[in-house]
Amino acid sequence: MAKAKKQSSRGRNQDRARVAGGQDYEVRYTAKKAKTSAGAVKKAVKKVGSSRKRVERRLGQ
Repeated sequence: MAKAKKQSSRGRNQDRARVAGGQDYEVRYTAKKAKTSAGAVKKAVKKVGSSRKRVERRLGQ
């Protein structure tokens, strides 16, 4: 009988490294953190992608 694979937590936190540009609360949170507008966050997400590091760098943090 085959043994069940042990589940790892490897992929669980990958979502935290992304900014969901279509999710209002994500945009508001990032805007508040960067002390900027929600529109600026959406523009940054379109320009550099959804990587939180890149978006924050783009917003000047």
